[in-house]
Amino acid sequence: MSTVQEFRETCHRHGLAATHQRQVIFEAVMALHGHPSPEAVFEKVQKKIPSISLATVYKNIRTFLDSGILREVSVHHGSLRVEANHRPHHHFVCTNCKTILDLPEEEFGPVQLRHKLPRGFQVQKFVVDVVGLCPKCSTQRKSFSKENQEKQPC
Repeated sequence: MSTVQEFRETCHRHGLAATHQRQVIFEAVMALHGHPSPEAVFEKVQKKIPSISLATVYKNIRTFLDSGILREVSVHHGSLRVEANHRPHHHFVCTNCKTILDLPEEEFGPVQLRHKLPRGFQVQKFVVDVVGLCPKCSTQRKSFSKENQEKQPC
């Protein structure tokens, strides 16, 4: 979203008032790319609005999530993470540094259930998390393992 007018139109479509605080918070989410936490958004917003509280940032992020402007990344990663990517996709999650990367849905085969769901349960979407080590953490772990092997006596 590149203009104030586009932000205002988005808020209007989602039934929200386009306040200055909301605009700065949304701009921070977009500028941080990826899957920022509310704390990371707060740090960025505080540079423009020093008097803003972390609670206000959380409240507005929750409003964006509830309205559908932002999406919540799986809560299984330790803390709330948000994203503006509405295209169908999945995630790679680093177990060490908690980095979350998007994986295009077309990289996967169709996700299907093999078991019957409990009565009345309605599937809204499938979310696949690939969990492992990102390249940086994998390299660090390998070099740490080599150092430890070299230090151990025979």
